[in-house]
Amino acid sequence: MSRPALFTALALLTFVGAADAWGQQPSAPPPVSVTTVGANLNITPKRVTFDPQRRTASVYIFNQGTAAATFDIAMVDRAMLPDGQIVAVADTAERPEAKAVADKVASAKDMLLVSPRRATLAPGQGQTIRLRVASVPQDAKGEYRTHLTVTTIPPPSVGTTAEDVAGGAGNELRFQITSVFGLSIPAIVRVSEPDVRAAIEDAHIEYVDLSSDGRSDPKRTPVMAFDLVRVGANSLFGNVEVRAAGKRGDPIGVARGVGVYTEIDRRSMRVPLTRAPAAGEKLEVTFTDDDTSPGKLLATVQAP
Repeated sequence: MSRPALFTALALLTFVGAADAWGQQPSAPPPVSVTTVGANLNITPKRVTFDPQRRTASVYIFNQGTAAATFDIAMVDRAMLPDGQIVAVADTAERPEAKAVADKVASAKDMLLVSPRRATLAPGQGQTIRLRVASVPQDAKGEYRTHLTVTTIPPPSVGTTAEDVAGGAGNELRFQITSVFGLSIPAIVRVSEPDVRAAIEDAHIEYVDLSSDGRSDPKRTPVMAFDLVRVGANSLFGNVEVRAAGKRGDPIGVARGVGVYTEIDRRSMRVPLTRAPAAGEKLEVTFTDDDTSPGKLLATVQAP
C-alpha cells in the first residue's frame, strides 16, 4: 500500500422528524436541523508481519473523537488491484477483473487469533489488540495475508423513536448523521525465508491536473509515472523517491509506504513532483525497502 493503512467513511442518515401530515407536502420547505456525531479512530502500527521467530503482535487503537464509540474488530481478506486500490475479496464477486486478482490472495485469516473482538472507548481512550499466529498448515510456504479491520458500530440512539418524532417542531425536518469509520491494516504471515526483490519499469514524465490540498483548484502538475514490479516471491513494502540524477539533497517527489502484494506482479505508480525537469535533465527514481531490510535499495532507474 501507498497508503500503509485502508480508510472508509460512510454516513448513516436517520430521519427523525415528520412533515405536516401523511402523504401531504408542506406548502413551504420546512426548516432542517442536522446533527453530526461520531468517533475519530487512530491505529498503530500501520502493518504487522509474522515469521517463524515472531508469532505475536500488538496493535493499539485510539478514539480521538469527542464521543464514546464501540468498535468491531475483525479479520477481513482484501486484495490489491494493479492500480493500488485495496478491495475486500467478498466485494469482487460481480467484478470479473477484480475477482481474478482476489482469487490469488493467500489468506492468513485462519492462521491468526485476535483479541478482543469488540471494544468500547470513551473519547481519548485507547485499547490494545493482540494478534497471535495460532496454526500454520504443514504444507504452507511463502507468504499469507489478511487485514485487521476496525470499524465503528452505530450507537443504539441512531434509530427513530416515537418520542423523537413527537418532540420535533411542528414543521421541522431533523437529521442525525452518524459517521461510521473503518481502518484496515495488513497482517502478513511468512512461513519461509523472504524473497524480496523489485524493479522499476517504463518510468516517464506525465502532466496531470492536481489539487495540492484537495480543496484548491487543480493545476498542471508533473508526475513521475512508472510500474513498480515485484520480482521476488514475497510482497514489497517501501519508499519511492525521485531526484535529479547524480545529485544529493531533497527529493522532488516522494511516496512512502508503497506496497505491492503477492496477488499482483506490478503496480502502476504516479508520484507528483515539486517541479518539472529542466531541458535535458535526467531524474533518478529509487525504491528502498522498509520491510525485511529497511533502507536497502531494491530498485533504481533514470528517466526520461
